[in-house]
Amino acid sequence: MANSSNEKVYNVLAYIGILFIVGLIADSQNPKVRFHVNQGLVLFLAEVVLGIVCGIISAIPFIGFIGSICSGIIGIVGVVFMIIGIIHAANDEEVPLPVIGGITILK
Repeated sequence: MANSSNEKVYNVLAYIGILFIVGLIADSQNPKVRFHVNQGLVLFLAEVVLGIVCGIISAIPFIGFIGSICSGIIGIVGVVFMIIGIIHAANDEEVPLPVIGGITILK
């Protein structure tokens, strides 16, 4: 029972920013933990890359406001995806995130 409790904690933490590392280090051989860690890693990397792109767009004169709008949208979508992932992890479900869930980094 304690193992499944830890598994659920690792699965939930996987969606909270860089905390996906906790599950990766603690229980990377568990297929369920690995699934959620992969989803969290993909979400984290997508937010970082899109944040950088939005930041670059923000620096362009006359259209910089588009980068600011983009950044806000990315932030909201990131939080929504994080909540979706946490709900699935807490319910012990392996459901991919919308749009980015099909990307596999960890095999």
